[in-house]
Amino acid sequence: MNSEKIKRANFWLFLALSLYFLMNGAQLWETAIMVPAWTAAPPESLHFFQEPYGVDFKVFWIVVHSTHELVLIIALIFNWPFKSRRNAMVVLLVIHIGIRAWTLQYFAPTIIEFQAMEAAPVVIPELVEKAETWKSLNYIRVGLFYLVNLGYALLFTTKFNPNQNA
Repeated sequence: MNSEKIKRANFWLFLALSLYFLMNGAQLWETAIMVPAWTAAPPESLHFFQEPYGVDFKVFWIVVHSTHELVLIIALIFNWPFKSRRNAMVVLLVIHIGIRAWTLQYFAPTIIEFQAMEAAPVVIPELVEKAETWKSLNYIRVGLFYLVNLGYALLFTTKFNPNQNA
């Protein structure tokens, strides 16, 4: 087995894993600090999104996810010759894509809707319920992202068996 191929495969997997950990850290920070603040009592608590000092993580998340997913695909390409890793990486990538689809279908449109609302000195129970649902489902989503990343981390324990390639 070519040790250069193994080194490149390990490098790209490590880089993808590192970017996933970076993303996980940002998700944890946002989930622990920002989400409880804006979901507390909408529309009163929506001042976090208002100009001139409003928070909008859209560009950050687009850059982070795009970069990470590009590196994940490159890592898969470099690990493709190693069947034991390839199969696991394909499964993990499919799960990751499923979570991202859920994000784009539900989480992103819902938070954009909240961001577009004017903050007001009133609490609307229906909005509180909608925000609580978003927050609760977000805990599940972030947990799933962490589990997928743990799956990628466990791939470093995979032994390369020359008889299992391709």
